[in-house]
Amino acid sequence: MSRGCSPRFTSPPNHRVVSARPLVSALGLLVAALAAVSAATQAPTPANPSSEQPRILDKPIQFDQERIRLTQEYMRRHYGLEQNDITIKPQAIVLHYTAINSFLSTWNYFNRTRIEAERPELQRESELNVSAQFLVDRDGTIYRLMPENWMARHCIGLNHVAIGVENVGDDKDFPLTAAQVDANAALVRYLAAKYPIIYLLGHQEYRRMEKTPLFKEAIAGYRTGKSDPGEDFMRRVRAQLIDLDLKPPPNP
Repeated sequence: MSRGCSPRFTSPPNHRVVSARPLVSALGLLVAALAAVSAATQAPTPANPSSEQPRILDKPIQFDQERIRLTQEYMRRHYGLEQNDITIKPQAIVLHYTAINSFLSTWNYFNRTRIEAERPELQRESELNVSAQFLVDRDGTIYRLMPENWMARHCIGLNHVAIGVENVGDDKDFPLTAAQVDANAALVRYLAAKYPIIYLLGHQEYRRMEKTPLFKEAIAGYRTGKSDPGEDFMRRVRAQLIDLDLKPPPNP
């Protein structure tokens, strides 16, 4: 429509045109003021640390095609699992200590594809090197070494259903720290919220899992004695996770 044809709107005689803008502005100020009062008088919602994901740094170990193939062979030989990949459905978390006193030394050890000849009791059953999904340094820093749902060789009978968490240290010269206790508790809480975790156990408790349906081991007599990470460490971690109601292994 051309400008000359545009209709003209005029006010009726003796009537004053009142702009609505001041009224809308006033209503907006009133709504804002009421919201501010409500926010000031409402009790603040406390932060819930248990719902927060812990800080996790990714430092992946080598997982080339050879290591994947060895993992598949391990799954087939020890658990009777034929898979095109190496994924697991985590239902348990196993805590460990490394018996090595530094993060870098531990990372380098796990980074190798094949296990060392100095561990013949393990090498006899598979060339696959040991590892874990997570490694916690002595200051509590959490490192993810591989995808959480890829199988790592860390616990006989449970690798196919368990996430492993290694802690730098031991029970003598380099005892595990309070920072590691807190980091393990936070990590377990994060993983339990993400996966259907049923059991939390220390490596030294793994034989008790033979009483559960999760434990599988096709090689008769393939067992090793373990003492990590120790009863005290497990007690302190579990004390922070009571609300999760995670099961310990059955009593002996």
